[in-house]
Amino acid sequence: MAGDTEELKTMSQEVKNKNIILVGMMATGKSTVGAILAEELGYELVDLDHVIIETEGRSIAEIFAEDGEEYFRSVETAVLKQMLESENKLISTGGGAVLAPGNTALMLSKGHVVALTATEEEIIARVSGDQNRPLLAGNAEERVRRIMEDRQDAYLFAHYTVDTTGLTAAEVSQHILMHYRG
Repeated sequence: MAGDTEELKTMSQEVKNKNIILVGMMATGKSTVGAILAEELGYELVDLDHVIIETEGRSIAEIFAEDGEEYFRSVETAVLKQMLESENKLISTGGGAVLAPGNTALMLSKGHVVALTATEEEIIARVSGDQNRPLLAGNAEERVRRIMEDRQDAYLFAHYTVDTTGLTAAEVSQHILMHYRG
């Protein structure tokens, strides 16, 4: 048993010297919390969706419309791999980054993965009126419910989970920092 504890401590320290990767449903606060954490830790902030937009030279909505979700996910995986080649980054992923085979193992091997969650009602309130979310085209409430149901177990692999419902981004950041710094 003592060996297991030492192994976990060593593994935990190794992970802390790498990256922090935020995963979770859309509108759980990954981008906002990521910016706060990156500044606090002196890490480079990487918003995966922004890197994809820059790489592709078009919006995510355009990528979905012109080439479909499968193509978008392949670009997302390639960009994720590239961003995880170095350390001391705070990476805010898109909500579906966990869907591509191999992405979760890659994230776990290259950093401390934190899942941000929120209630269905909170997410719907946060995304209402947002035209920049291609997966919500049509009835946003129905789409959020369906996506949450489809992904209910998709974020369970994370090292740590924070429910952001009713919390400010600063409060969420403090929860993560306490856990990360141990």
